[in-house]
Amino acid sequence: MPLDAVGVAMLGAGNVGAGVIAALRAGHERYAVHIGRPLLLRRVLVRDTARARDGVEASVLTSHFEDILADPAIEVVIELMGGEHPAREYIEAVLASGRHVVTANKEVMAKHGAALLAVAAAHNVRLLYEAAVGGGIPIISPLSRDLLANDVTAVTAIINGTTNYMLTGMSQTGTDYAVALAEAQRLGYAEPDPTADVEGTDASYKLAILCGLAFHVAISPDDVAKQGITRLAARDFKYADALGYTIKLLATGRLVDGGVVASVQPTLIAKDEPLAKVDGVLNAIQIEGDLVGRVQFQGRGAGPAPTASAVLADVLDVARDIVAGRRPAEAVEHRKLPIHPPGMHRSRYYMRVTVQDQPGVLAAIAGILGGQAISIASVLQVETDDDARTAELVITTHHATGAARDAALAEIRALDVVVEVGNVLAMAG
Repeated sequence: MPLDAVGVAMLGAGNVGAGVIAALRAGHERYAVHIGRPLLLRRVLVRDTARARDGVEASVLTSHFEDILADPAIEVVIELMGGEHPAREYIEAVLASGRHVVTANKEVMAKHGAALLAVAAAHNVRLLYEAAVGGGIPIISPLSRDLLANDVTAVTAIINGTTNYMLTGMSQTGTDYAVALAEAQRLGYAEPDPTADVEGTDASYKLAILCGLAFHVAISPDDVAKQGITRLAARDFKYADALGYTIKLLATGRLVDGGVVASVQPTLIAKDEPLAKVDGVLNAIQIEGDLVGRVQFQGRGAGPAPTASAVLADVLDVARDIVAGRRPAEAVEHRKLPIHPPGMHRSRYYMRVTVQDQPGVLAAIAGILGGQAISIASVLQVETDDDARTAELVITTHHATGAARDAALAEIRALDVVVEVGNVLAMAG
């Protein structure tokens, strides 16, 4: 190894890891110019060292994590294993050994980021995680540096490509959830077990990271109110379209009444809003600050190439620091702000309710909503194509708390004339 090379190790060599390795090879000379020294991949941790990896010599592969800690020439470790364990423990051990870490692990950073960043600070090294939220979309660095002068008050994002692809298909072709999921799985956008995506878990990890950076607070994924997309039906998109909206799985964090409101939920967005036009597997993140106003970052949020782009940007950043002998900047201190429970969240709502088609039904529902201080903005009544003499009411409301909404829905469901409360969705704005 050249004496002046920056030694790099990787934990994991799956699809993203293969993308990083390929990019390291293709950009070797260019990266050396950017850094002032070449990068050299010294170790790759894998389960099966007998299986060949393109661009990696067999002698570089290891199945023992201790081999990485034992090599003093390794200065930067890239963690691409995924999952919470043992990735969290490995990241902590690497940081404690005085090495820098670059990770794409959203789950670890969402659940343990504050603690791991403290370990990094204690050992005078850096933990970088640009790829953990938006894939190839730069957002961690802008929040950490470019927007630091702003008092950020809101983060609104579409940050799961699988669900965005599915919802785009449901909106544009009128298909139901099951059809949209099958198509996403056929194309490889959705996993065989899509639970983490369709129930909002993946997006909640990313939102927790974004809120922590944007608002300088410690927030757990468990603090994020979640609602998945599995109950959405084709007619929800038809009704939303008639009202001038589309439906997206929206991740939202806001500063409200001295605390943080954070949620991931399918949301009606007006068609003329920029986020309503983010379709397919694209992701987008809006930031609202007191100085910059509203800015939006958009691009491919997942996949080997975009994620490799973000990973290597972090590697080049920390490698330049190593070559220049720069010390890591001090971390921004977290504020102590309350995380508001879901019942305190305020929103406008879309409600789809199947009822007996008879006089007085709408008045009864309106009376219940009024009793919870929820005012109706609009009502659309659609007769159903059956012999049961039922109708579907599509009601939109003005702003109300989640607690008032839930109390009203409990009363509405108890009415003899109500057949089903089909869906209740938040409305942006």
